[in-house]
This record gives sequence, structure tokens and C-alpha cells, in this order.
Amino acid sequence: MIQIAAMSYVIIVSGVIVFQVFLIAGAPWGRLTQGGRYEGTLPVAGRVGAALSILLLVFMGSGIASAAGVMPNWSMWAAYAALAVQALSTALNLVTPSRAERRLWGPITALMLVLAAYVVFSK
Repeated sequence: MIQIAAMSYVIIVSGVIVFQVFLIAGAPWGRLTQGGRYEGTLPVAGRVGAALSILLLVFMGSGIASAAGVMPNWSMWAAYAALAVQALSTALNLVTPSRAERRLWGPITALMLVLAAYVVFSK
């Protein structure tokens, strides 16, 4: 069951990465990210932020997968770090001033938090 939760987490992370790639490519979804500060396409700084998010998401997915015994074989500290970042991300997405962002990412990040916590605390 832990591996199913971890793979579910990784699948959702992959979807979020695809979203970030679209933002970098110029998708007009600024109101759905980064506090909804930008209507339409993100400026260059926002796109750089999306690119950095991808790196963080890859780390988080890998940390949770590793904790479930799936590749890579990292120390548990990576899973705890991923869980902490996921908790922060969930909190921020639940209090963002952007209603559209709250409605989209609040439930998604909350589900991700539940999955990550299950994996980390089941070990």
C-alpha cells in the first residue's frame, strides 16, 4: 500500500510538472499560480520560478518514492524534507489570495500532503 501511495504521489507530481512546463512555454494561466499576481502569461521572473519549481518537484517526488522503497535509494531525510515542503505548499495554496488558485491547488496539494505523510509515517 505504501508503494501505491508513493506512486500516486509521483503521478500527481508529474502532472504538476507538466503544468509548470506549460507555464514556462507561455500558457495564460498566471491567475492559477504564484498567488494569482499575473493575469495571463507569466513574466520572465515567473517562468524562472516555474522552472525552479520543477527541480523542487522532482526532488520531492524522488524523496517520497525513495521512502517507499522505490528508486532512488535516498536517506529518509529527503522524504522528511519533501513532506515539510509539501506541508508548506499546501498551507500556501489554501491561503493564497487567488480564489482560482485556492480552488484548483488547495485540494490537489492537500491530497499530495496526505499521500506523502502516509508514506513517510508508515515507514
